[in-house]
Amino acid sequence: MSNRRKFIKSSAAGLALLAAKPAAATALLPAPNVRNKQLAIATWDDGIPANQEAWKILSKGGKALDAVEAGVMVTEASQNCCVGLGGNPDRDGIVTLDACIMDHQFNCGSVAALERIKHPIRVARAVMEKTPHVMLVGEGAQQFAVAQGFPLEPQQLSPDAEKAYQEWLKKSEYKPVVNIENSGNKKNKVGPVGGPQNHDTISLLALDAQGNLSGSCTTSGMGFKMRGRVGDSPIIGAGLYVDNEVGAAAATGQGEDVIRMVGSHTVVEFMRQGMSPKAACKAAVERVAKIKGAQARDIQVAFIAVNNQGQTGAYALQKGFSYAVCDATNQQQLLTSEYLLK
Repeated sequence: MSNRRKFIKSSAAGLALLAAKPAAATALLPAPNVRNKQLAIATWDDGIPANQEAWKILSKGGKALDAVEAGVMVTEASQNCCVGLGGNPDRDGIVTLDACIMDHQFNCGSVAALERIKHPIRVARAVMEKTPHVMLVGEGAQQFAVAQGFPLEPQQLSPDAEKAYQEWLKKSEYKPVVNIENSGNKKNKVGPVGGPQNHDTISLLALDAQGNLSGSCTTSGMGFKMRGRVGDSPIIGAGLYVDNEVGAAAATGQGEDVIRMVGSHTVVEFMRQGMSPKAACKAAVERVAKIKGAQARDIQVAFIAVNNQGQTGAYALQKGFSYAVCDATNQQQLLTSEYLLK
């Protein structure tokens, strides 16, 4: 069962972007994982409380997998307009949730278009540990969740999401707003023209005392999206990727553009070639900008990363991306990412 759940590692030699002689690539691989250098790194301002919860586990020698699950559950339960059942709905007025989780042994689980379940990250972990599959979606994901004992929550919008949805219905225009998380309007994340935020995600990566990495990602998806739309967040390799020999990466921003270049896996492969986490994130952002061309200014995409030596980094397409880092030296730090488009 375990082997069937494991995600197949992709060869760096198979990526034209990262073409290099095998011997050279091997020489650049990081040294074996460090121990007793626990840390957590998460996206956006909400990464602070998520990291704090993760740190409760990491500081006691707990597993990175448990930490990344517990951390994002705080955000899922916060009833904001970005993550969890408090998130903005699709254009039919229904909240659908996506999440994925991955450990240091390539085990991974994912759910997409999940309705009425408070903690999709817990369901994603159950998919990983209790099924032969990686991803369950829609009605099937909900059936599985209920069978595992997760209660169905009421089908109703949070007050903030209801307000945002009613505002959006006035024009029904789909115009994502860049960096709405940092707009200062934290209670009602809706743009000045009634458009939704273009990134509704929290991603969290952790390194534990045993030198093992894990990651999680959870979202309510783009506000007022088409019914059935799924972004990068629950897709292993796009929204999240973990390779214990190298590092881990996660994405936030416009999911379609992260999917197009398999963003998080690309960041990890850049680190495999010897890049620092920050440089790897920057190189991936540059790939997004090249693909999008002039349209790059209409979106935001950002990555966070950690290598197996405990070095962290981030980089964004546009100004305004924040991320949080928590470790034993500086137990909580909110940082502003460097960005490409000036």
